Amino acid sequence: MSHNNQKKIAVINDFCGFGRCSVSVSLPVISAMKIQCCPVPTVIFSNHTGFESFYYTDFTSHLDAYIREWEKLDLRFSGILTGFFGSREQVDIAKRFINRFRDENTVVTVDPVMGDYGRLYPTYSGRLAEYMSSLTSRADILTPNLTEACILTGTGYRERMDEAELTELCEKIAGMGPKKIVISGLELGDELGNFVFEAGRAPRMVTEHRAGPYRSGTGDVFASIIAADAVNGVDFGESVRHASRFVAKCIRRTEEMGIPRTDGICFEEYLKEL
Repeated sequence: MSHNNQKKIAVINDFCGFGRCSVSVSLPVISAMKIQCCPVPTVIFSNHTGFESFYYTDFTSHLDAYIREWEKLDLRFSGILTGFFGSREQVDIAKRFINRFRDENTVVTVDPVMGDYGRLYPTYSGRLAEYMSSLTSRADILTPNLTEACILTGTGYRERMDEAELTELCEKIAGMGPKKIVISGLELGDELGNFVFEAGRAPRMVTEHRAGPYRSGTGDVFASIIAADAVNGVDFGESVRHASRFVAKCIRRTEEMGIPRTDGICFEEYLKEL
C-alpha cells in the first residue's frame, strides 16, 4: 500500500471560502479530472478581496511545519501548481517545496498572479513582482495574463500587441526557464485570445467568443485545467483549447443565472464534463 499510487497535484495558493477562486476552485476542478488535489494554503480568506469587506489570516508561519508532515509521509507529486503570494517569504517557501518534492516526473505550473489591465494588484509591491522571476525560473508551464508577462520581462504594457510582439514576450520568458507559456485573456474585440508558445513549435492564438465580462477566479479555473491536463499527458495546445472552451461555457451559464461578478463562475454546472 502506498500514498503515491494515485496522481497528485500540490496547489500552493490562498484559500477563499466564498467567491470561487484560488484553492476552492482548484480542489473540485483537479479532482474532477481524476487527480488528487493537495492544498498548501498561504492565506485563508473568508471571501476574496474583491468584496468590500473580508476576513483573512496569514498562514505563512505554519507552512514549514505543515510541509514537514508531508515529508514524513514521503509524498510524491505528479504536478505542482502555484498561484497568489503575499510576501517574499511565501515565494521562498514555494521554491523550497518545489526543490523538495519535484522529481523527473513532476510538472510545475506557475500562475504568476500579480496584476491585470497594466497595473499590479493593490496587495502586490513592485519588489515582490520582481522577486517572482526567481519562481518563474522553476516552472515547466507559465500561465500569465498580458500584464504579468510584461511585468516579468520588464516590457511596457499596451492593451493590444500583435503576434510578433507576443512571441518576443514569450521568448524572453522561455529564456528564464519555462518552455510552455500561455498568455491568457487577450482582448480581441468580440473574441478573447490565449497565445500559446512552446519551445520548438510555431506559436498560435486560441480564441473563444467573449461570453461576458471579467469575473473573479476565471484564471484559477484556467490554470487548474492546464495543470491537470499536463499531468494527464494532454498536448499543451489542446489543453489550452480545453480550458478556454470550459471557461467560456461556464461564463455564459453564470450570466444566464444572474450571478454577481464577485461570485466567480458557476463551474459546478459543468464539472462532470471535465
